[in-house]
Amino acid sequence: MTSAPAWALAVAVGVLAGHAALNAARWLRRPPGTATTDEPVAVLLPLRDEATRVGPCLRALLAQRDVPRLEIVVLDDGSTDGTADVVRAITADDPRVRLITGRPPPPGWLGKPYACQQLAEQAGAEQAGAEPSVLVFVDADVRLAPYAVAAAVTTLRAASATLLSPYPRIVAGSGGERLVQPLLQWLWLTFLPLAAMERSRRPSLAAAGGQFLVVDRAGYQRAGGHAAVRDRVLEDIELARAVKRSGGRIALADGSRIASCRMYESWAELRDGYAKSLWAAFGHPAGATAVVVLLLLLYALPPVLAVGAALADAPEVALPARRPG
Repeated sequence: MTSAPAWALAVAVGVLAGHAALNAARWLRRPPGTATTDEPVAVLLPLRDEATRVGPCLRALLAQRDVPRLEIVVLDDGSTDGTADVVRAITADDPRVRLITGRPPPPGWLGKPYACQQLAEQAGAEQAGAEPSVLVFVDADVRLAPYAVAAAVTTLRAASATLLSPYPRIVAGSGGERLVQPLLQWLWLTFLPLAAMERSRRPSLAAAGGQFLVVDRAGYQRAGGHAAVRDRVLEDIELARAVKRSGGRIALADGSRIASCRMYESWAELRDGYAKSLWAAFGHPAGATAVVVLLLLLYALPPVLAVGAALADAPEVALPARRPG
């Protein structure tokens, strides 16, 4: 007979799974299959030692369609592996692309926020009268479909949002990645009420993924830009919260049709990346441990209990007695 705690856990899992399904089916925005935008758009790509990964990302950016006023600004942030040379070889003399050299971060700044701040300041700097109205931050491990930028900008405007986070399709190449990476989307789909998040002004109701972020430039500046999150490890979520504090709105989207991303390529990278994220999110080992235990209780323990209950309730099979002799 199944115990009361097991039933309670099963009910909790069912409720959370139902909430995740409702979020995904009803409230999660989905960019259109094709789109066109006439707005001036700046795609901003920060790089540090990405010589082996930047090539496919850049080629995908150069292949963007239906964004006639597109500018691509690439920042080499002190790379020592020849990243800048790879960028020059791929972009050649393409007038849409500009490569800049990043400066060391001042005291109080972390590297990623400072690289993004420099990119935002440089957007439109060499295009008189064409200051971009939308900033698109992309990481080197992201691969955009040909219509991704136009579709993302269209979705940003349709949502009347200041910041849109289209979550890419996560590419997993190992067993550890397949086990852990789905939690990235599952966490906010399960626990974050998307409809309330879009309407609410509360900064605590926020999520964002820095791999692919689309921001209205005026709203970004009102929020203080990356200067407002200069010392934050999870600068993407903190930027979303800063946008809310300044009166802006944020929205999340299923970006699996327009972007893909392989965040980590080894178990060591996966472990270190999530350890850093959990530490930054919860500020203390006890908080990070509590989250891991909760995840295990919700998603690992129920199948174990179900199998145990099935075995316990299974009828006994009487074996025929052997005749003597």
